[in-house]
Amino acid sequence: MPSDALVTVLALTSSFLFALGVQFQSIGLTEVNSNRGTAISITSSAFMYWLLAPLNLKLSNFFEPSLLIFILVGIFRPSLSANLAVAATRFLGPTLSTTLSSTTPVFGSILGILWLGESYSWELAIGTTGIIGSIVFLSSGKRSLKSNWPLWALALPLGAALIRSLAHVLTKIGMMDIPDPYFAGLISFSVSALITNTILTYSSTNQSINWKLKGTYWFALAGVTMGIAIISLNTALLNGPITLVIPIVAISPIFTMLLSILVFKKETISVKSYIALLTVIPSVLLITLAH
Repeated sequence: MPSDALVTVLALTSSFLFALGVQFQSIGLTEVNSNRGTAISITSSAFMYWLLAPLNLKLSNFFEPSLLIFILVGIFRPSLSANLAVAATRFLGPTLSTTLSSTTPVFGSILGILWLGESYSWELAIGTTGIIGSIVFLSSGKRSLKSNWPLWALALPLGAALIRSLAHVLTKIGMMDIPDPYFAGLISFSVSALITNTILTYSSTNQSINWKLKGTYWFALAGVTMGIAIISLNTALLNGPITLVIPIVAISPIFTMLLSILVFKKETISVKSYIALLTVIPSVLLITLAH
C-alpha cells in the first residue's frame, strides 16, 4: 500500500486539477451559460473515461454488487451537488456560500470516523481547522453579503458539502469490493452525464450546443481535467483514510487563487494571500504527520 506521503501527493494533485478545471470553466462562462457548461463538462469527463476503456475497463466489475454504490454516487454527484452550490450562490451570495461550503472536510471527517471507524487526533483537528479557516479568510471581504435571504437557504451550501463528503465515503466503501479508481469514476460520471443531459433536454431553456463558441471547448477541457482529478482522488481514497484525503483536497480554492495570480493574471498577490498560504502549508503537513 502506498505511504501516506504518496496519498498526500495524490490528494494535492487532485486538488490542483480541480482548481485548474474551475479556471477553464470560468473562461468558458464568458460565452456559455452555467447549465449548458456543466452538462458539457460532465459529458466530456464521461467521454474521456470511455475512451480509456480499452486499456482500463474490466468487464467483470459490472457483475459486482458494489456497482450499485458507484451508480448511487453518480446520481447525486456532481449533478445534485453542483446545482445546490449554484442555488446557494444565488440566494446567499458568493461569500457566505463559499464559507459554508468549506465545511466539506468536517463532514468528511465525521463520516470517516463514525462510518469507517477511522481515528482522529489533535493534529488532524488543528490541520483541518487551519484549512477551513484559510478558505473562509480568502472568501471574506471579496463581495458584500446578500441580505434578506431565507433561513432555509443555509441548507443549500451545507447540503452540497455533505453530499460531496458522502460521495467520497461511498466511493471508498465501493472500492473495498471493486478496488478500481478508474471504474468508480467511469460509472459515476456516466450516470451523472445521463441525468444532467436528460434534465437539460427537457428544460424550457434547452438549446443545442454551439461548437463555434470557444467557451464550449473550455468547458470540455474542464471536464477532462476534472475527470483526471477524480481518478487521482479515488486512488488516494483507495489507499488512504478519509480524514487524510478530504481536508487536503479541500484546499482547491488556494490553488485557484494561485492560478489566478500566477497563470491567468486575474488577481494580484496580497497580504491575505500570503497569510492563507502560510496557514495551509503547515496544516497539510500536520494532517499528513497525524497519520
